[in-house]
Amino acid sequence: MSKNVNAGFSKELDAFIEEWKNKPGNLIMILHHVQEEQGYISKEAAAEVAERTNSPLARVYGVMSFYHLFKTQRPGKNKISVCLGTACYLKGGQDLIDEARAILGVSAESISTADGLFSVEPVRCIGCCGLAPVMSVNGDVYGKLTKNQISGILDKYRDA
Repeated sequence: MSKNVNAGFSKELDAFIEEWKNKPGNLIMILHHVQEEQGYISKEAAAEVAERTNSPLARVYGVMSFYHLFKTQRPGKNKISVCLGTACYLKGGQDLIDEARAILGVSAESISTADGLFSVEPVRCIGCCGLAPVMSVNGDVYGKLTKNQISGILDKYRDA
């Protein structure tokens, strides 16, 4: 068994994995805790989880790819979430994502800027349908947005 050399899990996470490694539904619970601790699930962390739970790595990746909540790329310091729930989508949510990605130079394949300052990702709902379309940055919610407002909002976080 590995001793966390690659994944760098905390003692608390080690204990959680030990407690859950043989329980039904263990991968979802363990992966959730890994992501909570590290912000995403790295290849090294996925391999470590597979080894510790005696699961094939393909099964771990299967769980990670099935559930949208699991992230495989490190998020930026400033986390931009753009709602694509029905109301936001119909009122231009995708345009907000496209604009934020264009301004920051983030491709659809990666979520973060090269400098790690920003990450952009769609979410299913922020819970502010009456303010559609909605974007949040580090939990600060901006509603009734147009793509022309995105640059000014991002500027607030560049210097922070």
